[in-house]
Amino acid sequence: MSFLPSQQKPAIAVVIPSYRVRNHILAVLGQIGSEVTAIYVVDDACPEDTGRFVKEHVTDPRVNVLWNDQNLGVGGATLAGMKQAAADGADVIVKIDGDGQMDPALIPSFVGVILIGEADYAKGNRFFDPEGVASMPLGRLIGNAGLSFLAKMSTGYWHSFDPTNGFFAIHASLVGLLPLEKISRRFFFESDLLFRLNVLTARVVDVPMHSHYADEVSNMKPHREIPRFALAHLRNFGKRIFYNYFIRNFSIASLELVLGLALLLFGVVYGLSKWGTSVPATAGTVMIAALPIIVATQLLLAFINYDIQSVPRSTLHLRLKTSVQPMRALRHRDSMKHQHESSPSEPRDSGQV
Repeated sequence: MSFLPSQQKPAIAVVIPSYRVRNHILAVLGQIGSEVTAIYVVDDACPEDTGRFVKEHVTDPRVNVLWNDQNLGVGGATLAGMKQAAADGADVIVKIDGDGQMDPALIPSFVGVILIGEADYAKGNRFFDPEGVASMPLGRLIGNAGLSFLAKMSTGYWHSFDPTNGFFAIHASLVGLLPLEKISRRFFFESDLLFRLNVLTARVVDVPMHSHYADEVSNMKPHREIPRFALAHLRNFGKRIFYNYFIRNFSIASLELVLGLALLLFGVVYGLSKWGTSVPATAGTVMIAALPIIVATQLLLAFINYDIQSVPRSTLHLRLKTSVQPMRALRHRDSMKHQHESSPSEPRDSGQV
């Protein structure tokens, strides 16, 4: 069996979740190049009836309109489009927003790194170019920078930045591996998706990009979402560490984490218990409190360094291609052999009437 890449043109699908983007959606669709084979506009119970508007004004045969019966958020709409695109046979799925902030001319850049086997998931990074950062509104700049540092910790992709960027491409073979029903449906969608990809050990790369900010209206309320983001990042961090270092694997880093936390807890509790007493602390008492904290700090830093170096570096969809296809071939062979052995044998002609 050959595992050489197919010469057939790859099927590239674009998913556009649509909610209050009626004023921009036609311009976005008009800029999508011929390299894309299918476009899915997902009307997320939009009060502007964007799906019907697209149906009435767009004649591009690549455009398919999907409707959600109720508003599921940007994540829910995107996942609906991704599932349909994967079911229709897409090789790579690209997600862009319908408000015109993302340049469809960059789609080949996102798709290219996946098709050449350099990544399973390519996402935009608006912080790569200083000029692009200068064009970003100050509030978004501060908020995204802060959330990026939290996301590095919770997702395990320490090399990646701008986790809330909604411009991404993913190899379609990963859609069936992701627990789609568990991924956040709202504004935490992109960060939660990265966390799930890390659990799968998928390789993620950043693609430099600029965003265009004009008269589009953001539906996110920062004062409500930032506390939710912080709690969600903390929860995902705990899940990732527990799964990667105690369930899936147990390494020297696991010991460093356990011993580091134990020594830190002992040093802090013992030190506080001796704080403020009428009897001055002796040098020995100080050392008993300080030394565990110092050693714990070194152990925890070593653990963080190990975690940073453990970012997935091999491409998952290529590993799947070289392992799943032979498995399917073997299962098919065994199934055919079993059917042949279990079928009743043909009666032999005995020559008697």
